[in-house]
Amino acid sequence: MTVRKPEWLKIRLETKGEYSKIKQIVESNNLHTICSSGRCPNIAKCWSMGTATFMILGDICTRSCKFCATQTGKPLAPEANEPEKIAESIRKMNLKHCVITSVSRDDLPDKGASFWVKTIYAVREKNPKTIIEVLTPDFDNIDEHLNIVFDAKPDIFGHNVETVKRLTLQIRNRAKYKNSLDVIRKAASKGLITKSGIMVGLGEAEIEVEEVLGDLRNAGCKMITIGQYLQPTKNNVPVSEYITPEQFEKYRKLGLDMGFNSVESAPLVRSSFMAERSFISSEISK
Repeated sequence: MTVRKPEWLKIRLETKGEYSKIKQIVESNNLHTICSSGRCPNIAKCWSMGTATFMILGDICTRSCKFCATQTGKPLAPEANEPEKIAESIRKMNLKHCVITSVSRDDLPDKGASFWVKTIYAVREKNPKTIIEVLTPDFDNIDEHLNIVFDAKPDIFGHNVETVKRLTLQIRNRAKYKNSLDVIRKAASKGLITKSGIMVGLGEAEIEVEEVLGDLRNAGCKMITIGQYLQPTKNNVPVSEYITPEQFEKYRKLGLDMGFNSVESAPLVRSSFMAERSFISSEISK
């Protein structure tokens, strides 16, 4: 049975302000964004505010997670000059805070880790004052690959656990709950500011959300996002429940009580939504 979308999830499209400028920069440079590939409900709002989340290593993923709208298949070879194009686009946008993510590239010998490093370095060289936030795949939890990304020292290292432990096998492909916690733990041990995110409305219980928040804090995670899962296509897993704004506020307070420096918890929150505000909040609460 289809669960009807509540009023609080109805979105008013905003295409004023910086929206056209961001759209033109992204399209003219033939770049990919998770905003469009992931069918993010906040694309109009974020682009109107002059922010975007860039997606490197193409737009075809080697995994087929049940919640994700990104294409699955055999990816093309990485585009050699993509790091420079990303860096130049960030300069043109005059971003104080940039977010970079990627598809999973299990087809590459290092899972794409070296390309991540090239991108971080290219962005930093051209935009030395810009905060660099990365949202990476798990690189199969292989230390050799993780360490070269850690050593590039992004300002924020993000990796999502996506859901509670019990539902991981049902909605994630190849990724493991323990591996995701290990990735966060290893990044934190390197002194990086760590961030993760979960979706709710997939059939989890409140006590399971509390458990995953506790597991992330124990792993050293400092920042967390909690948002409503929205079924992007008919081929993805359906929504089990629409969580109320009041419950999201309860999760926000729970996260802060657990010691997270920053908690973004609301129906339309996504991993990179209000990323700059979250970082500032995290720094203030140190």
